[in-house]
Amino acid sequence: MLEVLDPPAVRRWSRHCADALARARAEIDALNVFPVPDGDTGTNLHLTLLSAAEALDALPGDADPDTTWQAFARGALLGARGNSGVIVSQAIRGMAEVLRRAEGRGADLRDGLLKAAELARAAVVRPVEGTVLSVLGAVARAVKDAPDDLAEVARRAAEEARRALRLTTGQLDVLARNGVVDAGAAGLAIILESLAEVVAEAYSDRHDVPAPTERITPEAPGGPGYEVMYLLDAGEDEVDRLRAGLDRLGDSLVIVGGDGLWNVHVHVDDAGAAVEAGMAAGRPHRIRVTYLGGRPHEPGPGRGVVAVAAGDGLAALFRQAGAVVVTRTPGTTPSLAALVQAVRSAGSEVAVLPNDVGVHAVAVAAAEIAREEGATVSVLPTRASVQGLAALAVHDPLRRFDDDIVAMTDAAGHTRHGHVWVATREVMTSAGLCRPGDVLGVVDGEATLIGDDLAGAAIEITRRLVSGGSEMVTLVTGADAPPALLPAVRGHLEGTRPDIEIVVYEGGQGGYPLLIGVE
Repeated sequence: MLEVLDPPAVRRWSRHCADALARARAEIDALNVFPVPDGDTGTNLHLTLLSAAEALDALPGDADPDTTWQAFARGALLGARGNSGVIVSQAIRGMAEVLRRAEGRGADLRDGLLKAAELARAAVVRPVEGTVLSVLGAVARAVKDAPDDLAEVARRAAEEARRALRLTTGQLDVLARNGVVDAGAAGLAIILESLAEVVAEAYSDRHDVPAPTERITPEAPGGPGYEVMYLLDAGEDEVDRLRAGLDRLGDSLVIVGGDGLWNVHVHVDDAGAAVEAGMAAGRPHRIRVTYLGGRPHEPGPGRGVVAVAAGDGLAALFRQAGAVVVTRTPGTTPSLAALVQAVRSAGSEVAVLPNDVGVHAVAVAAAEIAREEGATVSVLPTRASVQGLAALAVHDPLRRFDDDIVAMTDAAGHTRHGHVWVATREVMTSAGLCRPGDVLGVVDGEATLIGDDLAGAAIEITRRLVSGGSEMVTLVTGADAPPALLPAVRGHLEGTRPDIEIVVYEGGQGGYPLLIGVE
């Protein structure tokens, strides 16, 4: 019998939880009728706890309580899936806030469970009784006056979770109609029973999942059509505004985390708007979009390419090469709705060329939505328009899709890129302070020189991009390119590297007089 929930015990608990949920996964999935009958709560909880266990496995064996509990909470946050998984991850965070700086005795576990219930309920914008929140609340009340004995606190928590689980059927109409307990609460009961077993050092390989009292006939989903989840790097003020905005868009809203990293979960009809709200708040990543009622859009047949272009000339070049084009102005990103629509119209197998670092996240979100609708979509890591042109040049719709993506990615990756532009404001760069009127030269995304002569800077950037193995240089002129700029760069190349093929396009892009690509 353990007297202290020390770091090795926390590791054993996390692994025992993951294993127990893996065994019970299918039974819990079968209970899943709320908030939508998508049959994945058991799977989501298993993946959430598995992520937490793997985070602890990665720690050194002598990790202290602070490190251990932080890793446990962060692993659960990063791996949280679904409504219940996100809530449980916040409960683990609540326990971690208390136990990371405590000895791990009975009173500490009691306080940790109280904090778990508090934070979990606060994370749900519109709490519903008859769910995992109800069971967490019941557990907190049951242990509040428990003696300072670790085994007794853990035992009370497990027994109360099991008792409160049985009550959920009568607390929520949809559960009563289907004769089931809440699926998320069933998973929580197993998590707390696993804790009691670790403390008692008496393990079980079987945890009861109450079977439905009648055959479940899932109702047709009547709520929002998409589940949207993403991790978000943002401050607390931005998250408060995001929470209010997403609450207006949909339901089942849960935002958990802290210290600049959050896990966002919401059910909405407009998945694009939910992701764009995250982009306005901070940096969303690991975006997952799940359609909750089948496929609303059947993708068209065939292979296609979607290219984002920042200029009329560039747009025309991509269209001539057969791409569906989404236009943008330099310094902005296209709307998610425009990208989703472009992918839908491009076909059932689609390569997306963002052609800018800032566009990549929107392209990934659009791809997630299109995949849920049945399309096969790959977002290529093109960071510049010249890389997109190189990728499109080797696109072959008759080749296997995967092979085509490899060939296009390889072509883009072997294309170095640069550009020159005239500063309109003062900005600090990796090359130094750039003042209005200065010419800034960029190589592969990094500012490398500041000068006062546009043609001279362009020639120097071209010289830095070209190497002994270079075979072709692509020059794309902008809308404001001076007449002498292109002849100067071309003349330099013809004089120093007559073996290199030079290709010139009128891109028409604003802000950048010359784009340079070297293959």
